[in-house]
Amino acid sequence: MNDNNTSKPRFGLIDALRGIALLNMTAYHFCYDIFQIYGVNTGWIYTTGAIVWERFICCSFILISGVSMNFSRRAFKRGLIVSACGALMTVATLIVIPEFAIWFGVLTCIGASMLLLRLLQKPIEHVNPETGAAAALLVFILTYSLPNRSITFFGLKLFDLPGVLYQNHVTAFFGFPPAGFVSSDYFPLLPWFFLFAFGYFLWRIIKRLGADRFFTFKIPPLSFLGRHTLIIYIIHQPVLLGICFLIFGHF
Repeated sequence: MNDNNTSKPRFGLIDALRGIALLNMTAYHFCYDIFQIYGVNTGWIYTTGAIVWERFICCSFILISGVSMNFSRRAFKRGLIVSACGALMTVATLIVIPEFAIWFGVLTCIGASMLLLRLLQKPIEHVNPETGAAAALLVFILTYSLPNRSITFFGLKLFDLPGVLYQNHVTAFFGFPPAGFVSSDYFPLLPWFFLFAFGYFLWRIIKRLGADRFFTFKIPPLSFLGRHTLIIYIIHQPVLLGICFLIFGHF
C-alpha cells in the first residue's frame, strides 16, 4: 500500500485502481464483521464467493504495491512504516478481539516485501522484465500451497514438504505455519512476495511497451482514496465495528 512516495508524473490510474481495491476491501470487511464477529452467519467466510472475493482483494493490493515499487523514492522507509502498521494491527486485534487476532496479515506481507525487494532491487534491475515476471509468477504458483505443506501446480500436488519446516510463529511468517496456527488475515512472505515481485516486473514490461502513458489520467475520488490507502486501511475497521455496534447494540 504505497501512498505518497512516488516521482512525477503521478500515475493516477494506479491510484484509482488502489482506491477501487480499498473500497472492495472495506465492503468485504463489513460483511466479515457482520457475519463472523457478530455471528450472523459464521459459515460465510467458507463459501466459494467469500473465498474468491477475499483472494481477489488481497491479490490486487499486493500486485499494485509491487507495481508501485517502481516509483517509490523511499521504499525502505515506507516498508518499515507499513511493517510497523502491520505489527500494530496484530497488537490491536490481540487486545480487542483475541479470537480474531491477525498474525502476519496483508500489511505485514506488503511491508516485508517492500523491504526485501528494496534489498534486491539493484541486482534484479538488470533482469529482463519478461523473464523476471515469468519466473516470479511461476514460483508464486508453485509455492501457493506452501502454508498447506505442499508444492502444487494449479491445484495438482507435486510433492509434500517435511513437517520439520513448520515449527512456530517465526516459520509462519515465512510461510510455514505450525499445526494449530490461526490468523484471521494470513499472508506470509512465501508465496506472496513473488506476486509482489511479479507486479514490479509487470510495470517494467508496461513501461518498455510505452503503455505507461495510459496510466497518467486520474479518477479524482478513487485516486484520492488510492493516495491515502494506508491511513484509511488502519481506521476503517474501527469505523465499521462502530457501525456494527450501532446496528446490533452490543460488541
